[in-house]
Amino acid sequence: MKTKLTIAIIGSTGNMGSAIAKSLAKGRNRLMLLGRDETKLNTLYNDIHTQNNDADVEMVGCPKDASWEADIVILAVPYAAEAAVAEEIKPYVTQKIVVSIANPMNDTFDSMVTPADSSAAQELQKLLPDAQVVKAFNTTYAANFAEPVIGDKQADAFVAGDDELAVQTVAGLVESMGLHPVVAGNLATSHTLEHMQLLLIQLTVKNGYNWHAGWKILHN
Repeated sequence: MKTKLTIAIIGSTGNMGSAIAKSLAKGRNRLMLLGRDETKLNTLYNDIHTQNNDADVEMVGCPKDASWEADIVILAVPYAAEAAVAEEIKPYVTQKIVVSIANPMNDTFDSMVTPADSSAAQELQKLLPDAQVVKAFNTTYAANFAEPVIGDKQADAFVAGDDELAVQTVAGLVESMGLHPVVAGNLATSHTLEHMQLLLIQLTVKNGYNWHAGWKILHN
């Protein structure tokens, strides 16, 4: 039997955060949800229990409460908010997995706001040196969690990090959510993954993919 994990989702009332929460709630892990909008948080909580009455999920009031007893903390917040959240949770995430889903794009979706040789995940690791930062879910649209099969192909979700056990743990979560995990490399690879999503967004806008698209590696 797989170990039951406690997963905190900070920013769970956003499009990505709520989609991740609903997808993870189909499994047997314990979820702790934190979001600024209390009405949306209550709606999310009720929606999760509608789809799975046995879901182990609770609402929490602050980042400290969301992270101190969690095994994994998913930061489902915009890149601009990561530094402030990291400051709040830093004392409580030592040797814990912290997942960065952020894509640090500018408002016009034509470039990144991070240094040219860095990424959101690498910048987060600098802020949380004692945590095990893993990049995941950034190449996946919110719609893909509800419908991970696109045109009869299972969407890939890329995972990157420096700690092998942390990466494999997150890859296991990805697989449990119906997506196909692809371990892409160490945390520096997140630079490429974030630029992949920048390209996908540009292609989505150009070609009208209706925000339901994804990457797929085809091989023999």
